[in-house]
Amino acid sequence: MFENLSDRLSRSLRNISGRGRLTEDNIKETLREVRMALLEADVALPVVRDFINRVKESALGQEVNKSLTPGQEFVKIVRTELVTAMGAENNELNLAAQPPAVVLMAGLQGAGKTTSVAKLGKYLREKHKKKVLVVSADVYRPAAIKQLETLAQAVAVDFFPSDAGQRPLDIVNQALQHAKLKFYDVLLVDTAGRLHVDEAMMDEIKQIHSAIKPVETLFVVDAMTGQDAANTAKAFNEALPLTGVILTKVDGDARGGAALSIRQITGKPIKFMGVGEKTEALEAFYPDRIAGRILGMGDVLSLIEDIESKVDRAQAEKLANKLKKGDGFDLTDFLDQLKQMRSMGGMASMMSKLPGVGQLPANVKSQMDDSVLTRMEAIIHSMTLKERAQPEIIKGSRKRRIASGCGLQVQDVNRMLKQFDDMQRMMKKMKKGGMAKMLRGMKGMMPPGFPGR
Repeated sequence: MFENLSDRLSRSLRNISGRGRLTEDNIKETLREVRMALLEADVALPVVRDFINRVKESALGQEVNKSLTPGQEFVKIVRTELVTAMGAENNELNLAAQPPAVVLMAGLQGAGKTTSVAKLGKYLREKHKKKVLVVSADVYRPAAIKQLETLAQAVAVDFFPSDAGQRPLDIVNQALQHAKLKFYDVLLVDTAGRLHVDEAMMDEIKQIHSAIKPVETLFVVDAMTGQDAANTAKAFNEALPLTGVILTKVDGDARGGAALSIRQITGKPIKFMGVGEKTEALEAFYPDRIAGRILGMGDVLSLIEDIESKVDRAQAEKLANKLKKGDGFDLTDFLDQLKQMRSMGGMASMMSKLPGVGQLPANVKSQMDDSVLTRMEAIIHSMTLKERAQPEIIKGSRKRRIASGCGLQVQDVNRMLKQFDDMQRMMKKMKKGGMAKMLRGMKGMMPPGFPGR
């Protein structure tokens, strides 16, 4: 996510970080590079122009904080302006309405509306303890209604049935009456994809909006369309009173142009971003945290939230008790940890939230995808229960059998056992109460080239 922009900005800002003082001459080159980085990231030109002017004005008129070098001060200014461009703070959904609070989803075809409805339903049920009903008014796309019904079952929210023979306006009115009757907190309405130039389709969604009076009208847009995402959102906003944006497919967007352009062009906040295909892959949009990721500073707060919400507490407690009793950390425990990591979005998602990852060499970054977890899990699944409990017995012939069983090489088995040994040592340090020791141990596990190694 945002890799290209992050790499370019990090390189540009590194050049100025050692400067003794900030002058118009020595920030000129850096600003030129920052401008190029933003344009290459497909950030809209008016947004780039305004951003560069604000950074320049702040940098030259800035009283440098005594605890920071001028270079650090400049990086701080860039970060502040990135946050401002994206909206300064997180804008939560406004659900303070007479139940049910109605949320209407609009957008182009293929932007990910139906999946976003399911993700948002799951988010509201789990994070806000809301009773959620979803309904599809998309009578034009084959299987759209069935798709939402299937997703609703998967995320454990209620689905209001509809069919392609009904009028969208009748569907939403019936769903709203049902939501009132059954005391739902939130009604999420999925609509058909439409172009803002299609007058008949725009009239239809205006009628739906007028009938159900949503407290939130969210525009769902594909991040990979870059600044076009912002322009499309602006056109929709002129026809429909949008309250916010859900940016989808952010995990596939290495540029970041949409995230930086939408707020300034539409005046509407990005409220959520879709970061993967799984139903839990929806994150609240925090401009300050995204700015940190873009500048390679990481996003530790989001990582902590992931750990708190997605780690199986009962399993973690069981492992903690096992370690306290003096029982060793074995390969079955290691397999459980790998599964927990996958539930938190996988290795790439976790690593993107750690500071300094943007400075890693490309060959190291390429090793941080989920195929690494898949290979490690496959190796452990090829072992007997005795081998998992007593890893020390895994020698030559056993290694060859394990490698053959999972279709990998003996060196892959050796590599996994080395990573297990590192994790085992970390767990011993945790047992002794050394969180600081554990973090130092984690640094030791990082590949060569990682900052601090």
